[in-house]
Amino acid sequence: MDVDITILLLLGLVGLVAGFIDSIAGGGGMLALPSLLLAGLDPLSALATNKLQGTFGTASATYTFWKKGLLKPQLYWRTVLLVFLGAGLGVLMVSAAPKALLSIIMPVLLLAVALYFALSPRLTDDASEPVLPMAAFSFGLAPAVGFYDGFFGPGTGSFFMLALVSVFGLGIVEATARTKLFNFTSNVAALVMFLFTAKIVWIVGLTMGIAQVIGAYAGAHVAIRNGARVIRPLLVTVCLAMAAKLLFDPANPAWVYFR
Repeated sequence: MDVDITILLLLGLVGLVAGFIDSIAGGGGMLALPSLLLAGLDPLSALATNKLQGTFGTASATYTFWKKGLLKPQLYWRTVLLVFLGAGLGVLMVSAAPKALLSIIMPVLLLAVALYFALSPRLTDDASEPVLPMAAFSFGLAPAVGFYDGFFGPGTGSFFMLALVSVFGLGIVEATARTKLFNFTSNVAALVMFLFTAKIVWIVGLTMGIAQVIGAYAGAHVAIRNGARVIRPLLVTVCLAMAAKLLFDPANPAWVYFR
């Protein structure tokens, strides 16, 4: 498709802001995806192009955390593999599963996540006592969230964060670093599947992707320097915004019950 240069520049700005937000708290896709739809992309192309540009941002944030010594990817290769497989399976299932039900459930879950992050005393820069062994994350929750990212998507980073902090006791900066790695993995898996099932608008995806790299680099440094002081309020804000966006979307099937 032909894209007007003004629209392309505006989408690049969206990618910059989305990359900054996503590298700290997740949820950048909730800004990028509607923008792609408003630019005239069909829904499937918008989803695929969003995964392309989002992969740049999560790659940049992951690299930044790794360079700062806050992430050791080689220690989590099993989790990465299972997240990749889960996300790939999610893309395969996306056309057959009840997305309408998820559209109703997801705002409620995101509100619950926001309340947890707002009120929990466990959300600090320090590690705490884990409720479950990390193996339960690697072999259970991680591939399940990866599946969700390939299948539906909104809030993936927040769900990774919630599990790593509340259930597995990580400090918030370390949890953010691992979240970026796992989110990057699920983005790559979904992108690979979309290469065969959807039409990616490359000029848009690459433009936004380059902007994502810049935004994610800046956001990751802000997260590293400020820790829970900046991550906590931004997580709450992003979760509330995503919940509101999903809940008040006129296309949400829940509105059927109020007409």
